[in-house]
Amino acid sequence: MKKSKKILSLMLAVLMMSAVFVGCGSSSGDSKEGKTYKIGICQLITHEALDAATKGFKEAVIEGLGEENVEFIEQNAAGENNTCTTIVNDFVSKNVDLMMANGTGALQAAANATVDIPILGTSITDYGVALEIDDFSGTVGGNISGTSDLAPLEDQAQMIIDLVPEAKNIGILYCSAEPNSAYQVKIVKEYLEGNGLTVKEYAFSASSDVAQVAEAAAAASDAMYIPTDNTAASCTETINNVVLPTKTPIIAGESGICKGCGIATLAISYEKLGQITGEMAVEILKDGKDISEMPIQYDKDTSKLYNKTICDELGIKVPDDYEELK
Repeated sequence: MKKSKKILSLMLAVLMMSAVFVGCGSSSGDSKEGKTYKIGICQLITHEALDAATKGFKEAVIEGLGEENVEFIEQNAAGENNTCTTIVNDFVSKNVDLMMANGTGALQAAANATVDIPILGTSITDYGVALEIDDFSGTVGGNISGTSDLAPLEDQAQMIIDLVPEAKNIGILYCSAEPNSAYQVKIVKEYLEGNGLTVKEYAFSASSDVAQVAEAAAAASDAMYIPTDNTAASCTETINNVVLPTKTPIIAGESGICKGCGIATLAISYEKLGQITGEMAVEILKDGKDISEMPIQYDKDTSKLYNKTICDELGIKVPDDYEELK
């Protein structure tokens, strides 16, 4: 009997030691070290600003996680919101660890596709407008956060007054399908009208309408403003071909539009904006930060930039505190 008890005790001891080792092995398996993170990137459209944001995002993620530990699934919706929906639903089916939504349409599609997968937006002007959040306080909550490309709109509007002081009639050209463009238009229009200028909106619904609407705006305006607008950004050559012959100067909401058809802009760096977004992704995936508590972040550094080629063409002189847009 004593011998049986001794054998039983020995067997129990072996089983307990095995359990300890299994437990240790399980803990190691759950560790995030060595994990490959799958990140879906949905970019609304191809143009300089959004391309730079995606580039900055990927660079920051690779720096934070290691190139060998991240797999990017990168898709471009070519300006189609319905395509954004298809892309993000595919990300959900692939069970990605995080989505980066570059552009308002991409963010809206991602928000409708999942409440579980973390979503970081970038190149979004105002999240309250984009996601229809009343009394937006700066933090979306749930599974969404990101970065905003909102520049000081009243300072941009003041550029029209400073650089084109003789202008009385201002046309604002934008895409009516982009809610964040409408938000910017409202702010700029109120500021200019408050300074005694006459402002008229010229909205197009798709890229196919840009030339016709831009022609009407250029014919009736002493100067024009184009907000941060993805569709306009993809059509700057078309816009420039219309407004340059009429010598109608354009103040732009971002540097990509300015480079294509504008005289000046008060701009942020979209590459830096993407980098900030990538750093947020690392905090979520590697450090376990709760996305619901992460406020929207901004690039607070702005630059006064001018397009030398178009300014020379129109005979516009800019102050010394402006930098030439390269």
